[in-house]
Amino acid sequence: GASDLFVQVYRGGRAWYAARLADDAPYRALGGEDPLRELVRRAQARGLRVHAWVNVLTLGSHRDGPLLRALGPGAVQVDREGRSMLDYPGLQVPEDEQRWVRVGTPGVWLDPGTPALAERLAAVFAELLVGYPELDGLHLDYIRYPDVLPFVPGARFDVGLDFGFGDSSRMRFRAETGLEAPFGRDSRNAEAFDEWRRARVTEVVGAISKAARHARPGIAVSAAVWAFPTRAYLSLYQDWTRWLSDGALDFAVPMAYSRDPRLFSLMARTSLAAGGARTWIGLGAWLFDEAPEGAAAQLREARALSPGGIALFSWDALAASPGLVAALAPGTPK
Repeated sequence: GASDLFVQVYRGGRAWYAARLADDAPYRALGGEDPLRELVRRAQARGLRVHAWVNVLTLGSHRDGPLLRALGPGAVQVDREGRSMLDYPGLQVPEDEQRWVRVGTPGVWLDPGTPALAERLAAVFAELLVGYPELDGLHLDYIRYPDVLPFVPGARFDVGLDFGFGDSSRMRFRAETGLEAPFGRDSRNAEAFDEWRRARVTEVVGAISKAARHARPGIAVSAAVWAFPTRAYLSLYQDWTRWLSDGALDFAVPMAYSRDPRLFSLMARTSLAAGGARTWIGLGAWLFDEAPEGAAAQLREARALSPGGIALFSWDALAASPGLVAALAPGTPK
């Protein structure tokens, strides 16, 4: 019953396709095979649309590569204490701090406030779409600031672990606003800096969307987003409802991933109310490999809400769990 495939082709700055602007070592290691082109051919022969899924602002554990060589280490996120993520031991906050704070997704994250970063990323993904014009969509993931635990509600409260304080971003903020970015325990101008950081993520989305549509007219641009829009807005500087209203995205996929049925319902209904008909509800199917009936119940509820679409995350979990596939298949008694 599927209609679309979201196929991860760019992760950690590495490309599983032929590229000049990204590290395509994974593609070259295949020795001449091109699985993406073959997948698109086979999928479209069966009436399936294919979206290239790309991790935008995280490089994972990849400390090198064309992007950082071009922009330099200053493009990497710096926390409020002035520490670059490149200097984190094991790409995680120091062990003596982990009792209090953690990066939700550890790794090397790019700072969207870095000058020229938006244009560079737009060029990376335009190259992908020019090389594979058969693609139906471009799906943006990790298009936000790093998530931290516990969540930080912006810089104005002067608490927790927060990012975006590198020299280049602070200088750019000063040049564009005439204000000093808050730093250390100084919370002055915090709300203005939060809004500026939010605008920088929006700038990256807009640049990628514009370049994608120029490279491949008619392409569908989408993004995986945090399911609670207020948390996304305050803590991740991800203003995804604006991206929809401004037309930068064709649809958004809020990640309503939870085993808790009440929490799932809250995330699904809240995100749908915020994003409207161009919202695809993301189900965490992998959470139910041992309890398929839970995934089936969430699928029924999501369908009853009549969203623009429903996305099941992820294929590998389905492939490993025949019971999960059977529970989600059309026509299965529920």
